[in-house]
Amino acid sequence: MLEKLLSEDKDRGDSEPLIASSIGEQMLLMGLRTMPRSMRARIRDISSRVPVGDVVLVGGGIGHLSAWLLDMWCGDPSAESPDEGSKPDSFIIVEEGARFGVIIDRLIRRYDAESWARVVGNKWSELVAEARTWSAASASLPESARPSSIPTGLHLVIIDLPDSERPGAAKSAFEILAPGGIMIVPEPEVPTGDVGEPSPGEEPTEAQRKVAAFNEWIDFIKSVSEGHTLAFVELTGGTIAVVRRTA
Repeated sequence: MLEKLLSEDKDRGDSEPLIASSIGEQMLLMGLRTMPRSMRARIRDISSRVPVGDVVLVGGGIGHLSAWLLDMWCGDPSAESPDEGSKPDSFIIVEEGARFGVIIDRLIRRYDAESWARVVGNKWSELVAEARTWSAASASLPESARPSSIPTGLHLVIIDLPDSERPGAAKSAFEILAPGGIMIVPEPEVPTGDVGEPSPGEEPTEAQRKVAAFNEWIDFIKSVSEGHTLAFVELTGGTIAVVRRTA
C-alpha cells in the first residue's frame, strides 16, 4: 500500500503545468530557490492519492508548487473543459511574506478555487500554537466553529521551506496531523566538512546552522520512526521523506 502511495504516476509524467512553468521562469529571474522538478512531480503524484481532507502547504513562495497541486485538482484553467480531480475540503497555503501572499491569492482566483483554497500570511509556528490552543479550549465544538487560522487533524501537510527551517516546521506539523495523515518533506541537504563550533557570544555561521538543523532533522526522524510509518523516496533532485501518523 505504501509502495503504491509513493510510486510515480506514469500517466501524468513530469511535464510542468503551463501556469507553474511561467512561475518557475519568474523565480529564476528573481533568483529564488526552486525545488527540483522530479520532487515537485512526485509530491503531486503522492498528494493525488491521499483521500480528500484538509491540506496545508507550508512555504508558498510565489506559488510554484501550489500551481502544480491546483492544476492536479482543478485542471488547466485555460482549457475549455478542464480535467478536474477530487478536490480537498480545504487547501491552506502558509506564506509569511505579504507580497508573495498577494501573488498566491491571484493564483487561487485564476483556478477559481476561492471557496476551498486560501493563503495565510503568518509564521507557521504561531499558526500551530494558535490551532492547538483553540483546539484544547473548544474541544466540544465542531472544527468549523473553532476560531483558528488552520484546522487541526490535517490529512496532508507539505513542507517547502529552506533547509534550516524544515526540521522545526516538520516537528510542529506532525503534532496536528490526523491519525492516518500524511506529511511530505524534502530531506535537508546533508552537511559536509568540519564547520567548527560557534564562539561564545557570536552568531553561528550559515554552515553551522545547517549542521544544527540537520541534527534536529535526524532527531525528529528517529522519534517518529518508533511508532509511525516512515519512508524515503530517492529522486534525481534529492530525497523526499513521507511520514504517516498511525495514531
